[in-house]
Amino acid sequence: MSASPQARLWIGPSGWSYDDWFGIVYPKPPPRGFKPLAFIAMLFNAVEVNTSFYRVPSPRLTEPWLRQTPPDFRFAFKLTNVFTHKRNQFPSPAIATDFIDATKPIRDEGRLGPLLIQFPWSFRFNPTSVDWLNRLADTFAEFDRTIEVRHTSWTAPAALDALRAIGGYFNIHQPPLHDCIGPTSHVFGPTAYVRLHGRNAANWFAEGIPPFERYNYLYDESALREWADHIEAMRQNAADVFVFTNNHYNGQGIVNALELRAMLERKRVPAPDQLVRAYPRLASIAEPVFDPEPRLF
Repeated sequence: MSASPQARLWIGPSGWSYDDWFGIVYPKPPPRGFKPLAFIAMLFNAVEVNTSFYRVPSPRLTEPWLRQTPPDFRFAFKLTNVFTHKRNQFPSPAIATDFIDATKPIRDEGRLGPLLIQFPWSFRFNPTSVDWLNRLADTFAEFDRTIEVRHTSWTAPAALDALRAIGGYFNIHQPPLHDCIGPTSHVFGPTAYVRLHGRNAANWFAEGIPPFERYNYLYDESALREWADHIEAMRQNAADVFVFTNNHYNGQGIVNALELRAMLERKRVPAPDQLVRAYPRLASIAEPVFDPEPRLF
């Protein structure tokens, strides 16, 4: 992506392994030897690793990612949920070691972005929560830590001070429901982080629905321009700004990430034919059709 006198932008989607992307984001049927991650790397310069949230990966899984992406591509790993969503007992040192080892191939090549530490809405600001965060900071001291909290109790000055002492801050976009943190432009340290979840208020706290329905949302131009303004403000106070779209259903996050790229970089961006057909609004910012196959074999 183009250089800037401001902070460097790292933009991409949250994850890349979604079956519903074939025929919308990815070609269907895919060509022989098709690598979804390599395809994403032709559109963006960073990606969030979502699979690491559900289970600790292995170096055998992560090391091949280096060969599927260019040297200036970055990976932001999501910390496994045993550290954030299952807080009855702090996980064993062995689990932390396995996670650190899984990121080592990426780190050794200088390709590791921030560590995404995502907590649920139920995680409130109180002394017990701060103690938990301090344990995470000690356990993952070598990472550029960025913490996502969703409950408004974390907007109090004392809560922000606690987060600032432990790591970076996630500027998230979620539905404007009761006690949900709204849009912010915080920069705690050299790295700023933005994560767009969508505004699907009807399904955000709903039970008994497929998980993807919470993120079934497509931002319009007005909402994206508002976030582009937030991001530009962050660039004045950070060295790097990471921006990820988590509204992944039916490739909507890819659409919005490309649109943000075009807004922030003020130029047309590459977009696959099938995505432009699915979302004709991309035609005004899309580069001419490209052939993905030479990079995928």
